[in-house]
Amino acid sequence: MPTVDVNKLNTIFSDVIARNKKPEKILIGYKVYAELMNDRSFFEEVVGSAMDPNKRTYKKIKIKITQDDSQLEVKCSRE
Repeated sequence: MPTVDVNKLNTIFSDVIARNKKPEKILIGYKVYAELMNDRSFFEEVVGSAMDPNKRTYKKIKIKITQDDSQLEVKCSRE
């Protein structure tokens, strides 16, 4: 499995915004989430976003942890 870091997630955000779409939800596989949590900046933003782990966000976008261990996807609203 390729290593995933916050830079890859930020690149995905940049691509989505460049296409004039609004990110609605981040789908992250449980293993990718564990890797991302090793990054200090990601960890601080996610943990500080909400007391309830089910309502955590990154860059004010909801995070959904999935069972697909390697998933990293940004869902956009339908406009």
